[in-house]
Amino acid sequence: MKIARLGPVGHEIPVVYASAVDGGEKAYDASSITSDIDGAFLAADGVSRLRSALAAGTLPVLPGAASLRIGTPLARPSNVICIGMNYAAHAAESGSAAPETPVVFLKPSNTVAGPCDDAPIPPGSRKYDWEVELGIVIGREASYLDTPAEAMAAVAGYLVANDLSEREYQLPGAAGQWTKGKSLPKSTPLGPWLVPADEVDAGNLRLRSWVNGEERQDSNTADLIFDVATVVHHVSQYMLLEPGDVILTGTPEGVALSSRYPYLQEGDVVDLEIEGLGRQRQTYVRTRVPLSPARVEAADPHRYPEVATSTSKEA
Repeated sequence: MKIARLGPVGHEIPVVYASAVDGGEKAYDASSITSDIDGAFLAADGVSRLRSALAAGTLPVLPGAASLRIGTPLARPSNVICIGMNYAAHAAESGSAAPETPVVFLKPSNTVAGPCDDAPIPPGSRKYDWEVELGIVIGREASYLDTPAEAMAAVAGYLVANDLSEREYQLPGAAGQWTKGKSLPKSTPLGPWLVPADEVDAGNLRLRSWVNGEERQDSNTADLIFDVATVVHHVSQYMLLEPGDVILTGTPEGVALSSRYPYLQEGDVVDLEIEGLGRQRQTYVRTRVPLSPARVEAADPHRYPEVATSTSKEA
């Protein structure tokens, strides 16, 4: 069973993809079960209710599902919690030692975007980077969990995530901070589906990414330094996890930060895939900013190259 949300931004329909009696897969409208896929739905045993409705044959097929926009499979999470440098090879390509305890940071929930929506490159960005990651969706409240084994009961399911990062804003230098580099609009595409936890072997999933059809990342969640149970248990010691929260478990090696590949440019197309969880595709577009007198006056050619270019042409 694959849980999705289809339709225009703000008007998505809850949908379940499941095998049909004819052997194919169909999209079923789940609106009779819930108005949306969110924390409240997960906390109220929504996944089981969807399964029961499918088994009873009470969900109608959604006509024209293939033509609808794919939204995030989960309505805006309360929290997006991220684990940094959770693959040893990625830590090495970042110039860091593998961490001995999980590195935890937050992304604003308003960075979440659909898996195939156009992705805006910030107007001043020169080092925008991709990161394919396994996302954990929390299904029940969890705080101060006793053991990693207990933590697994709090996991509702899994999804594909892209933790887009502006490295020049993120890393040390001119006031570089992780929050600055990780908080940009639409920098957290999620989906296409939420797959229930009991249908996924989260410890053995192949993750891959491509830029313009060329492979960049190819790894497996078996290589995680801190596995799903450890991550959820650890985070619960420091914050209250709520239904609908998403934890991104870190990216493997093969990002532009490694210096092996160029950073993202306007027109680039990025594909990301995790075995059994689906595939994303984003086309990258440059965010344009109005050339107001104040911006032209204070134009920083590093942050706003298009402003500097425009003023030099006018001169």
